[in-house]
Amino acid sequence: MPGTGAPLVEVAHLQHSFRSSGRGRPAVRAVDDVSFSLGAGETLGLVGESGCGKSTLARSVLRLLEPSAGTIRFAGRDITALGARALRPLRREMQMVFQDPTGALNPRRRVGSIVSAPMRWQGAGRFAAEQWTRELLVRVELAPEHAGRFPHELSGGQRQRVGIARALALEPRLVVLDEPVSALDVSVQAQIVNLLEDLQRDLGLAYLFVAHDLDVVRHVSDRVAVMYAGKIVELAPAAALYERPVHPYTAALLAAAPVPDPRRARARPRPVGGEHPDPSAPPPGCRFHPRCPAATAICRTEEPPLTEYPGGRLAACHHPLAVGPQELAAAARSAASPRSASHRLPQPAHVTA
Repeated sequence: MPGTGAPLVEVAHLQHSFRSSGRGRPAVRAVDDVSFSLGAGETLGLVGESGCGKSTLARSVLRLLEPSAGTIRFAGRDITALGARALRPLRREMQMVFQDPTGALNPRRRVGSIVSAPMRWQGAGRFAAEQWTRELLVRVELAPEHAGRFPHELSGGQRQRVGIARALALEPRLVVLDEPVSALDVSVQAQIVNLLEDLQRDLGLAYLFVAHDLDVVRHVSDRVAVMYAGKIVELAPAAALYERPVHPYTAALLAAAPVPDPRRARARPRPVGGEHPDPSAPPPGCRFHPRCPAATAICRTEEPPLTEYPGGRLAACHHPLAVGPQELAAAARSAASPRSASHRLPQPAHVTA
């Protein structure tokens, strides 16, 4: 059953910094002290504005980018500092689907060669790789004949299906999906999302689903993490987060999303204006305070800890929304305990199959 038992992925206090191009400029901390866990068969959605660090976090989890600090555990094993040789067997179990299906596929290779490349890299024989490639193409709802085509001969949706087939070639347990449908037409997006859900159900995959489309994230996710300026500011079961956001930034994102029902649109708070902070010089205290309508003096000086609230919800805010006095008291008791929520990983929510 997804989301139960020991987490498949555990990320603790992860950081990743980029050097600035200008002399004397501070490094850009794209991911700053991020912790979360992901259970087998679970989908964790990761949302936030462009530049908030979503893709950097996703690539760091797979060790495609080297973390500056923190730890990453996969299936109970610390993989943070493993070298290339030690990582190679684990690459079978962790794969990625990229945002741009055109740029992610080698235009000089036929589809069959693209999909079978991971198998050959891991030492599979030619006959076995070709046979498995044909089966994978059928699984992602393409025809075996597509193996002989080049990427430019396919539609955008077909190219993304090829990318998914390549990610599944080594039968992974974790797939990181970095904006997998944002470059596709709306009708094709629905097809790809349904395909991903079918594959997860059939293969027991865990997904880290990075996206900016809140409707897509709500549809596919068991839990949702909201990032702002390199930090997770809220993490909660999807239904709870969309119905009663705790952090003002989450509420602002939901307010900015189009809603087909005008009555619901009027009931939501107005979107918060302003610009995303400079990642090389984030504001002190709460990073959202320059744009937050509820900000007070404490928000400008003290960074709020990621605090646990009832229902498996976590949020980093001095003035949480939709939280009653009893919930605030429970959160205060949790924060005061030796096993404070800010020092332990949030466990995956219980999810039914």
